[in-house]
Amino acid sequence: MKKLKLLKQLTTITIILISLISFGHDALAQVKIVTSTTDFATIAKDIGGDKVEVVSLSKGYQDPHFVDAKPIFITKLNQAGLMIYNGLELEVGWLPILITGARNSDIQAGNPTRHYNVSTSIKDKLEVHTGQVDRSMGDIHPGGNPHYMLDPRNGIPVARGIAARLIKIDPENAAFYEENFNNFVSELKLKISEWKTGLEPFQDTKVVTYHKLWVYFTKWAGFTEVGTIEPKPGIPPTPSHVANIIKTIENEDVKVIIAANYYPQKTPSIIAEKTGVPFLSLPAMVEGRDGINSYIELFDALVGEITSALKSKEGN
Repeated sequence: MKKLKLLKQLTTITIILISLISFGHDALAQVKIVTSTTDFATIAKDIGGDKVEVVSLSKGYQDPHFVDAKPIFITKLNQAGLMIYNGLELEVGWLPILITGARNSDIQAGNPTRHYNVSTSIKDKLEVHTGQVDRSMGDIHPGGNPHYMLDPRNGIPVARGIAARLIKIDPENAAFYEENFNNFVSELKLKISEWKTGLEPFQDTKVVTYHKLWVYFTKWAGFTEVGTIEPKPGIPPTPSHVANIIKTIENEDVKVIIAANYYPQKTPSIIAEKTGVPFLSLPAMVEGRDGINSYIELFDALVGEITSALKSKEGN
């Protein structure tokens, strides 16, 4: 009898443990999201909270055009329930082969819910080329300049697109995602107003950039971009082009030189030294520098550093 009683107790305990394990697994089940960049990753975390597990394939300090296609990325994509990427051929050199190799039918092109080309949510694309494009023009993106996340207003349709897909994938938590989306948008709109107020005294400021990376930012900020240190996108500067840029800076009264911190720093530093114009090496994505862990923190840094440099220039 004692053995039978003990067996019943053990059976009951086993059933309880199995139930607890099953419940815990269901309670902790998360939507696995893989993004091509840290900007999308941080917004996905803001919307998804503890309901999602997010990994970015590139780092914020890397040039997203050129990312090593590591085998571990295929594993991550194989397990993904949602793939989020920039589009406009930003990742064309490395991402398509990874998605194909992952053999995950859910995230293949054609699935409108789990394969999210974020550029389809961006209405006002800049530098769209309608004519013939060839390699002599440099690293041109025919569908438009792909660096649209440097206009903070584009964070809103991106967040909306992510929220909509999470609601379809995980409808039980729809209210949770909707609330997080609304909170994200409310905070971002307040910050956009704050940033624009800070930029207001510097409207029509002339700037030179290293690469055609900042066109969305400069347009939003109200700056005028009068030249790039690269003669064509992706083409290293020649001595003659550098000489012309120096003349442009002097003739146009350029106030600041800007480059993403993953581009070569030597040439813009030399130009800054020769012209006396401040050179800012800036993060272009979330986690592009220590302490920048959210989309809002990215623009806090960009607007803060640029306006500080312009105020300092005015004071000289």
